[in-house]
Amino acid sequence: MLDHKIALFEGKRIRRHWDNEKELWYFSVVDAVAVLTGSTIPRRYWSDLKIKLQKEGSEVYEKIVQLKMRASDGKYYQTDVADTEVMLRIIQSIPSPNAEPFKLWLARVGYERLEETADPELAINRALKTYLQKGYSQEWINQRLKTIEIRKALTDEWETRGVKEGLEFAILTNEITEAWAGLTTKQYKSLKGLKKENLRDNMTNLELVLNMLAETATTEISQKRQPKNFPENKKVAKEGGTIAGNARKEIESKTGKKVITPLR
Repeated sequence: MLDHKIALFEGKRIRRHWDNEKELWYFSVVDAVAVLTGSTIPRRYWSDLKIKLQKEGSEVYEKIVQLKMRASDGKYYQTDVADTEVMLRIIQSIPSPNAEPFKLWLARVGYERLEETADPELAINRALKTYLQKGYSQEWINQRLKTIEIRKALTDEWETRGVKEGLEFAILTNEITEAWAGLTTKQYKSLKGLKKENLRDNMTNLELVLNMLAETATTEISQKRQPKNFPENKKVAKEGGTIAGNARKEIESKTGKKVITPLR
């Protein structure tokens, strides 16, 4: 999968989280309920089912845990999640024609993640095949895969500096984007006519290169300066983005063309 926090079952999004210590996937229960029931109000369905399970004294209820997951509004909320074993128990409580295919899907997703843990190259190969199937050029794909590596190096650095995943990551990313592109992340996505789609998946080769420069510069500056708090990290993010922003302006000056375009 391209994003280890999102999986797809028959075109529907299932939020998930990989626990490295336990080597377990945790899946959003309400997302699974939406897939299995086709309900337009899966949260209500799951709420009623939880009450039923609790009254029955089911141990499934006790094994549900909560993790912060990103919602459709881009914010993070505490979400009921379950590992594969518990999810299979929940499936048994929901009459659905999708039950058996979903069981097979859960098993496949878990197996693929264990494979990728042993051999990370498999994850790259799966991403490569997905982009090819979507019609992207080989040149663009090579750039896009490189952005994943660079982004990971940056988020690892942020975690080292005490930056929290979620809102703080988003704020720093926005600082970088605005500094190099001259647009906030929201404005950038609006320019390209995007809603929930991944912005990087809709960048041109040149946009990807400049975004990589911005994130690489931010990582390098952070490693050198070792910011101690969030305001300092924010300043570093802006400085890293500005380096790429200056490069963008120079390119535009020499070519007479805008680098940031609605093109995808």
